[in-house]
Amino acid sequence: MSTKRTYQPKKIKRARKHGFLSRSKTSSGKRVLLRRRRKGRARLAVNTTQK
Repeated sequence: MSTKRTYQPKKIKRARKHGFLSRSKTSSGKRVLLRRRRKGRARLAVNTTQK
């Protein structure tokens, strides 16, 4: 019997931790968004509604 891998993806959990709204709520999260905007990222935060 072996141990399972540590990454077991869940869309809701991912969105709640790294989503746009959760980033916008905190000051450090706002800094992350600002940095990503400045860099010119196409995606500022994770998007779980993609195909």
